Amino acid sequence: MGYRMTYSRLIGALFIAGFVVYGTGFALTSSVIGAPDFLSTISATQTTLILGAFLMMLVAPVDVGKAILFYPIVENHGKRTALAYLAAMIVEVVLMTFGALCLLMLVPLGQSAVGTGVGQALGSLLSESNTMAYQISQLSLGIGAFFLCWLLFRTRLIPQWLAGLGVIGYALHATGAIAEIFGIPISLILLIPGGIFELAVAFWLLIKGFQPEAYAKGFQPGAYVAPAEVGHAEVQR
Repeated sequence: MGYRMTYSRLIGALFIAGFVVYGTGFALTSSVIGAPDFLSTISATQTTLILGAFLMMLVAPVDVGKAILFYPIVENHGKRTALAYLAAMIVEVVLMTFGALCLLMLVPLGQSAVGTGVGQALGSLLSESNTMAYQISQLSLGIGAFFLCWLLFRTRLIPQWLAGLGVIGYALHATGAIAEIFGIPISLILLIPGGIFELAVAFWLLIKGFQPEAYAKGFQPGAYVAPAEVGHAEVQR
């Protein structure tokens, strides 16, 4: 119990850090690759592109760290959910790192193949690879975080209204990612509830922390017994 607020505040801070770091990196890279003929301006904008790509890669330790900190808190309530969330976050950061590396490859490409048809084609391929990797990573995030929020809802580790917002937000987030993969551009609208949840839960954990009773229950031996195990014990009696 002594670590409740420490864990809560660390996770809350990581939610905010991921939001700010990736958002800044995405804005910087988009300002470069969003131009119609961005390869021709790489020499002038490469610093912006490199900084943005490195900020996007910095999300990897932030998101994995968040999943690792969540693990001991939720595993006694649902070990499979804790493992699924950790695995989903690892898949997410691997794909996002791959996408950022694709953007970094635009720098040497722009310096050596600017103005050529092959260069333009490769530039478009790298840019689209980043976009596709991002959407698949967000699908992984949406699925893993959906099950995490459902567990938080059942166990009341955070208020149910807040966990319910996360369940809805991440379901919509995953739906938006699937739509983008199939060429339907609606993810920007569908990610809004999930974004609101991440900011809300971050400040809740920083200020209030996990609910003390639910948090303590997860660390009490035998406090969480699956219904199947209870039935088995009754039969043995």
